[in-house]
Amino acid sequence: MRLPQIRLESQFAQIQMNTQPAIQSIEQPKADLDIQQPTAELHIDRFPSKLNIDQSEARADLDLKTIKRRIEEFAQTGYQDLLEGIARRAQEGNELMRIENGGNTIASIAKQNGKLFPTHDITIGFIPKLGSVKIDYEPTKLDIQWDVKKPIINTQIKKPIIDYQPGNVDVQIKRYQDLKIDFENLKFTGINYEQRI
Repeated sequence: MRLPQIRLESQFAQIQMNTQPAIQSIEQPKADLDIQQPTAELHIDRFPSKLNIDQSEARADLDLKTIKRRIEEFAQTGYQDLLEGIARRAQEGNELMRIENGGNTIASIAKQNGKLFPTHDITIGFIPKLGSVKIDYEPTKLDIQWDVKKPIINTQIKKPIIDYQPGNVDVQIKRYQDLKIDFENLKFTGINYEQRI
């Protein structure tokens, strides 16, 4: 005995998608850069050294004096002798004024005048004397000045070049859905029925 059967066959719909990717292009032009460096300036002021050697005292110790110095010394010695002579004659005048008081005033004055001749003491010394040569030294001086100049920088920036092409998606139905129904061994009032949807 055959049993009645219902057969269902279904098929799902299928979608087909075709995509075209987007294209993007970016180009960055190089910036224009201009750099200028002015040269620095160097200023140097030099003051030369000075060396002064004064050996006039050493030469004077060796009796190698200049005419000017000899005249100055003679004038000073003459002035000093003048003052001493005036003082001596004033003192002798005072003594002669009192001659009536007694004593041997003229002989005493003559004895004192006999001692006026110069006497010299001889000693051992160093010629020239230590420290008679005077040395004065000023070292060289340098004044260095730099005039540093800043660089001159000019920059021109360029915008990027952007090219964009959008993508595309194409959607289609590749296969439609389908449902198939079969009736087998079914009897409806004696008629076999087969339906397809």
